[in-house]
Amino acid sequence: MIKEFKEFSTDAIFTIADEELLFSFSNPMNITLFTFIWAKKSSIFIEVDGINIQLEQNKIIVLTPNQHLRFIEGEDIIVYQFNREFYCIKDHDKEVSCIGILFYGNSNVPVINLEIQDQKKLEFLHQVFLDEMETVDTIQAEMLRMLLARFIITTTRLIKRQGDFKNIYSGQVDLIRSFNVLVEYNFRKEHSVSFYAEKLHKSPKTLSNNFSKFKKSPLQIIHDRIILEAKRLLIYTDKSAKEIAYEIGFDDASHLSRMFKKHTSLSPSGFKKQLKSGIEEVNDNKIENTPI
Repeated sequence: MIKEFKEFSTDAIFTIADEELLFSFSNPMNITLFTFIWAKKSSIFIEVDGINIQLEQNKIIVLTPNQHLRFIEGEDIIVYQFNREFYCIKDHDKEVSCIGILFYGNSNVPVINLEIQDQKKLEFLHQVFLDEMETVDTIQAEMLRMLLARFIITTTRLIKRQGDFKNIYSGQVDLIRSFNVLVEYNFRKEHSVSFYAEKLHKSPKTLSNNFSKFKKSPLQIIHDRIILEAKRLLIYTDKSAKEIAYEIGFDDASHLSRMFKKHTSLSPSGFKKQLKSGIEEVNDNKIENTPI
């Protein structure tokens, strides 16, 4: 089941689907839409940016554009997808916007755990979504946006209740989110904490102090984003390590190589070689196990 709403005047897209939509991701593909994947009655298995993830029953994973997704297996799944033109052009509270906590407020991929009362609330909302997708009139778009806003508000409350936000002041959360957004838009050129601190009108020390209750420092988040992009390019393109280094802001490829090795224990070329060996091993196993 795939139900899609399109607003041609604005290029807005909103989709409600089940595992049928995920079958198109049987090979790794770049996600172009903001995506929620909800495992309802059993675990599902996916790969996000080359990392295998078991999404357990009654959990929702939140993915943003430019991540790579591969669907491995699973059933009884709910998927919501939308683009910036559908939701992000609206004026929302900063916590539930497209640069809010769910999308750029975490250094890791957010996974939301649903308790029984949360499941009932979102299942009811899902039925309203489905009904509204069948109601074609002049206010359908606005109604769908209101429902999506309600869904995002509900899941944002859950991630705040469950995550590292519980013991952090709202001002700190705003700063951390703003930092993550800046990193997302600038990491290809700017690799220093001082650049981001200046943009946020903070000293590097003050910025680092605001991250003290999180597991990662500002510099670690910058480096993690650089390494993630390098991995994506190594996995999903044929670009050389030197080309990748230049693409993400290194004048000297050896600088990226040292950072990459520090984070992964492999050089970029070594990572690519290991990846290639793993693919060849899988293909050899397939050949060996093919009936004659």
